Amino acid sequence: MSQSQGENQNGLSAQRLEAVRRSWVEASVTPLWETGVHRVAQGAPRGHHWRWSTIRPMIDDAIAVTTTENAERRVLALNNPDARGGRNTATNINANFQVLVAGETARAHRHTANALRFVVEGSGGVTTVDGKECLMTPGDLVITPGGSWHEHAHRGEGTLVWLDVLDVPLHQYLGTQVFEPGPVHDLPPTIADSAFAGAGLAPVLEGPQPAYSPLFRFPKASWEDALQAAPAHGDGARSIRITNPLTGAPAMPLMDCRLMRIARGQPTAAIRSNANAACFVVSGHGRSRVGDQVFDWAAHDVFTMPGHNAVSHECLSDHATLFFVSDREVLRRLDLLLEEKA
Repeated sequence: MSQSQGENQNGLSAQRLEAVRRSWVEASVTPLWETGVHRVAQGAPRGHHWRWSTIRPMIDDAIAVTTTENAERRVLALNNPDARGGRNTATNINANFQVLVAGETARAHRHTANALRFVVEGSGGVTTVDGKECLMTPGDLVITPGGSWHEHAHRGEGTLVWLDVLDVPLHQYLGTQVFEPGPVHDLPPTIADSAFAGAGLAPVLEGPQPAYSPLFRFPKASWEDALQAAPAHGDGARSIRITNPLTGAPAMPLMDCRLMRIARGQPTAAIRSNANAACFVVSGHGRSRVGDQVFDWAAHDVFTMPGHNAVSHECLSDHATLFFVSDREVLRRLDLLLEEKA
């Protein structure tokens, strides 16, 4: 037997090498040099595009398949086949479409993950967050911060559909994901929305306050006005962030939410960030370049923007509105955020 057949490069016999490896396995030890951990990374997961024209008929199918009596939530999860961690839409982010039919409810529960609901179609919906009722009409954004009790009801007619986005993958990685079913108990005090009468006006409150926004509902009419009044960037786009009115920080501490309006004929400046994002097309149609990928989108489509890619957007209608959810705030807090013009 030659050395290559019976010995390793250090002269260890095949039998001895087998015994060494067996001892490592039994002791739950791994030779790091064989894992490739120090090799150059091959890049972030690829982006993915879900077309509303494909998803919408599936929502009707979901209604036919199950009820909210049988399921905790009637949800179609958007799973990027290239995302790390299995059932993820993007790194640190899950996105889903949830649906209720008239008269249905989705029972109360809470979890450590932060979640938001962006209403796509239907009216008469209500999400109750820590006892506060939040109406759901198309274009409204409702947040359910981590640890808050929340339940849904459809008191109108027809079908109510909204986009869910959660930071579940981050909590799963950190080992902090906890789920608790109802019934509701120990509701914290909440603040009436009327306490926030206008921009720059906030009540002075006693005692420590939670890290999330005391406003749970951001109506379409409010953010539309703010977006229209926002100053245009050099590329013509207008952007606003969804914030906690008490602090100016993001409305939920681990999710950054932004809205952007872009006009026809002027692509946005390309920005490269290591943050990972999901984009929901609120209105209009156009295209986005995410690294070497191009997504041609229309209203209510969803696509992802993995970190480390140069990203730009172009409107092909009179105007378009995009809603972004990202893990940018997580990276910023950890002093790991990298952003630059590409």
